[in-house]
Amino acid sequence: MPPASTRPFPRFRTLLIAGGLGLSLGGCSMFSPIPQPRGSLVEADDYKTLTPGTSNKNDVLDAMGSPTSHATFDDNTWIYISMVTTPRPLSFPGIRKQDVVVLKFDQGGTLTSLKTFNKHDAHYVGMEGDTTPTPGTKINIMQQILGNVGRYNPMSGMGNSAFGGSTGPMNANAGPGHGGTGNSIP
Repeated sequence: MPPASTRPFPRFRTLLIAGGLGLSLGGCSMFSPIPQPRGSLVEADDYKTLTPGTSNKNDVLDAMGSPTSHATFDDNTWIYISMVTTPRPLSFPGIRKQDVVVLKFDQGGTLTSLKTFNKHDAHYVGMEGDTTPTPGTKINIMQQILGNVGRYNPMSGMGNSAFGGSTGPMNANAGPGHGGTGNSIP
């Protein structure tokens, strides 16, 4: 048997371990969340060329593209929303970066104001309780027990069919299930 230093296996094992360690450490980056851009991806360079009073809607469309949204009651207010989020398990995505640009135009289409907001300008809205109060829907136990008495009639709603008629099974000549012929068999 040749000495250990001349055998190729220890060198191969060292290379195999080093390669496996490098791959496993490189694979750790696969577990980090990948940032996801959302919205119009507006950068400061896009809107720095716009000047209120001289720029118009066409200039804005050329520089920034179409807006993310318009104001609810004013088509002359354009809103560009840009956000970078990271997914979080079992929760809403985390917001890394958020920019909002609000542009207002006059009736002629000339830019009158340009405002920018970022993540720190946001106002977070809290939820109000677990249930929504609906007045007038509280019923007591007797209303729950007696509420459906007399409402269900399996034969009503069949129109003028031969089985039960339009008034239900208590019709004068209609025997239930016999098409109004009673117990006679033709």
